[in-house]
Order: sequence, then C-alpha cells, then structure tokens
Amino acid sequence: MNLTSPSQVKAWCIENGFHPNKVLGQNFLIDRNALVAIVDAGFAGLAESPRILEVGPGLGVLTEEMLSRGASVVAVEKDPALAGRLKEALGGPERLNVVADDALRFIARGMEGRTFDAMVSNLPYQAGTRILLDLVINRSIPRMTALVQTEVAERLAAGEGSKTRSLAGVWTQLDYDVKIVRKVAPTCFWPRPEVGSSVVTLTRHERNIALSGEERRIFRSFTKKAFEHRRKQLGSVFKDMIQSTARAEELSNDDWIKLVKGVASNEYT
Repeated sequence: MNLTSPSQVKAWCIENGFHPNKVLGQNFLIDRNALVAIVDAGFAGLAESPRILEVGPGLGVLTEEMLSRGASVVAVEKDPALAGRLKEALGGPERLNVVADDALRFIARGMEGRTFDAMVSNLPYQAGTRILLDLVINRSIPRMTALVQTEVAERLAAGEGSKTRSLAGVWTQLDYDVKIVRKVAPTCFWPRPEVGSSVVTLTRHERNIALSGEERRIFRSFTKKAFEHRRKQLGSVFKDMIQSTARAEELSNDDWIKLVKGVASNEYT
C-alpha cells in the first residue's frame, strides 16, 4: 500500500473496518513532500544507522521512510489495531520494534532502558505537548523532530516578551534549542484536521547542564506557578520572596535561572 495515497489509505481503512480515532488524535500524513521534509529535518546531523524513537506511527508512513534510510526504529503505538498490523504491513523488518503501549507510560518506565539518537514523530494532537514535555524533562534524547499543531510549535519556540510565550516553551528551552522548520497544511492529512500543523525541531544544548536537581525542581515549580497567574506581576505572585514588576512571559530563561539560584540559596522548600 502506498501510505501517501489518500485513496489507498481510505480503502484500507474501509476494508479493515478501521475508523480514525479523534480521541487518540489520529490524523494520518498523506503528503509525500511533507513526509520527506520531516524525515530530512529529523535525520539532519545524525550518523549512519541512527536509533530512532517514533511515537504514534499510525499506518507507518514515517516508519517506512526512516527504515529505508537505514534507521533502527522503536515505534510506540497506543492503538492495538495499528500496533498489531504495523510490522507485518511493512514486510517484517528486523530493525523495527513495535511497542504496543501508551507513550507516556513508556517514557515513565525509562523507555525500557533503550537509548536513542533522535525522536521523529507525527505526534497525536491530544497528547503531543505532554509527550514532548515528558521527553524534554527526561533529557535523554539529543534531538527531537515532531509534527505538531502550529499553535504548539509557536508556543515552544516563543522567546521572552512574546504573547505566545508559555510554560511549555520555558521548560523546553531550558535544555533544548527550538526551531520551526516549516508549516504543513491540513490537506496533507487524512482525516483533515481543523488546524494547521508545523514541523519543529528540538536540539539539546548544554548551557544549563550545571543546574542541580533541586534547582531544576524549583525552576519548574516557580515557572508553573507564575504562568498559572500570568497576568499578575511576579511580586504579587511570590509575595515576600520576589520583588519584581515583570510578568511571567517577560522573563528569559536566563532571568528565571538567576531568580531560581537566588531562591535556592535561601533554601526554598
């Protein structure tokens, strides 16, 4: 089956009584140009035969392309019907390992002790941000490329002072440089989603590697509380602890780190 052919994908679903699940965010990529762009971005700078994590492989369009480029792929698929067919449908490749499980549980288990050079995925719409943040906090994957809603991509990439600055962006940028590669139109998917998507890359940096586990805990705690009250000045949110007229989205990550170090030195609990 040509996985970028809308007619063949639809025919397979009808023949097998499969209905894409909106709750699971199943929107299958059916555009060859977008497919190549995602994998090109995901494989940029990687050595030969990379070890790739793929979350939500669906029918296997990204999986097939990545295998053809010599990658070894661990594909984590929550839908048992799709997980059960994937390996056989792609010809039983030895370099493909299918994990039939929820990606959030897989990450929480330490990804079963596996190590990866990169993550490349068309993430499910409903859980995509949560999956990315869990991987970001884990910090074990040096490069991640994901197809997500454009709104999510913009929040992840937004710098200080931007109206789209978000908690997700602050947490991600602590350890990853974020770049929006390109937009992908709704017509590139089946079923067609109501919103546009974008390819985003996250490349791990080492600028904050010296932060202790306690400093990271305070960083997440403070930024979470600040963005829960993003319309308030920080001095109002953190009374008797911080004197500042700034609001959460106005601070850079360096600003947050300086604040956290000051708080940590006073043994905040």
